[in-house]
Parts: sequence; C-alpha cells; structure tokens
Amino acid sequence: MPSYDSTRGRFRLAENHLAVLGHRIEGEEVSSELAEAERELREAGLTDQAGNLDFALSPLVSTLRAPTVVLHVEALGEHGTLHHGVTIGDGYVYSHESWPGYAESEYVRLEPNMLVWALARMVNLQGDDQVDVATPEIDATMAVLDAGLATLDRLQGLTAEEGTDRIAEALKGAGLTRKSQLSTLAKLIAGMRSSWRMTAAWQGHDEGSPARQVRGFAVWDCGPLGYWHRELPAEPILPGQVDENTPLRLVRVDAKKVWQLITDLLPAAEEFATAPHPG
Repeated sequence: MPSYDSTRGRFRLAENHLAVLGHRIEGEEVSSELAEAERELREAGLTDQAGNLDFALSPLVSTLRAPTVVLHVEALGEHGTLHHGVTIGDGYVYSHESWPGYAESEYVRLEPNMLVWALARMVNLQGDDQVDVATPEIDATMAVLDAGLATLDRLQGLTAEEGTDRIAEALKGAGLTRKSQLSTLAKLIAGMRSSWRMTAAWQGHDEGSPARQVRGFAVWDCGPLGYWHRELPAEPILPGQVDENTPLRLVRVDAKKVWQLITDLLPAAEEFATAPHPG
C-alpha cells in the first residue's frame, strides 16, 4: 500500500502508483489495469476523489517527470535484485530505495550535499578492515566466472572449505590456472555478500550536439575479503555486448576508492548540454 510519513517527508510508492500519478498530471484517464493502484492512492490520502494530487506530492512528481540526472543502483544479493537510485530535478533531489519482497520503494527528499553519502549508504559502503588475499588483481574471462557461479547451487551440505575447493575446481576446468588468482577468485565467489552496479544518465553533448550520456561502474562486496572493482567488462554494458570470451578483470579497492568512484560518477557542469539550474 502507498503511504506518506509527514515527519520525514517520505513516500512509499510502487511503479503502478507512479503510473497513475503520471496519467493524472497529464490530465489523462487512468486505465482499468491501474484502477486498484488509483484506489490505493485515494485511500492513502495522496489523491482526492477527483484524482487531484496531494500538495506534498508535487515536488516528487515534478522531479520524476523532468529529471536532470538519474542515478540507478542495481544490487544483487541473497534476496535477489533490488533497484535503488537518486533523481535530480530542477530544484529538488529525491532518493528511492526498494525492499526485498515489497513492490513499493521509499522516496525521500535529499539535500544536494548529501547525495554521495546517500548513494554510499544504498550499497552499504563500510570501512571495515580487510583480510589478506593471494592477489589484489584477477584477470579471467566471463566463461570462467560463469563456471564458478554455476557451482553455488550445488554446495549444500559442504563445509566452507569444501565449497571453496569445489568452486576452484570449476574455475580451473574453465581455464583459470594461475594459482593465486584461482584461490582468490574461488574465495570471492564463495564469500560474496553482494554485487552492484551504479550508473548515471543525463542529457549531455557529443562534439557539441546534444546527446544522452551514461557512465557507470560495478563492484563486488565480498565482506572481509574487501571490495573489488570490476574494471572489465566496463559499465555501462549494452545488450549482447558480453559473451563467454569477454575479459573479466577485478581489482581490489578500499572504501575510500569506492567513495571516489561514486563521486566521479556525477556529471560536472560542463558535461551538460545546457547547464542545469542550481539544485
């Protein structure tokens, strides 16, 4: 169910609720498929009987309708894939975070100077001490990675050490033979807490002509084994761009470096086709 917390100015909304709001803003009729979502918005007090939006929703809806920059976080963990992000508009910045098993995401207005902090929190960036590993860099192929990941469903009943050995066997069979890389990658796959990728999109320019610009990066969060920047294949990845022969390169980085990667994701003023208004 959609809801609003006036104490923190936050909303819980699902995609179908946003679709209803979009239709209402445009003065369009809401389709029968969205009738239930429209009823839920009305019962939550976010729209009235005529479909008019509550005043508190206006900044959020205007930001989502006309974004200047859209930042997206796709995080894969134990409970599947979650989608978070930040939308920067003309005068407002809103974050949204999803929760496993729920259709609604939580939308919260941000102060612009809290933007990087909010993105870091979405990926649970921590400054924990890291244990030693055999090598801080791994070079392989996507076929090797796929072989290692394919073993994860067959480790039930094994000890942690036996599971890591099973993964290492699969990696070796797929062509990874360097001992230090074999050992480290097997431990990373076994101990991965989550993997995530973060992208930024905005209307920029290409040789003076307006053009949509996108950049991003991807990280493995392996808990005590540290953070690993996936340099190859580099983000953003287009459909059909990756196959089994695509190079895989992982480089160990600390939390400070991840923070810098997040900071560097944000476009500078000169990267916009038209300089945005201050937010």
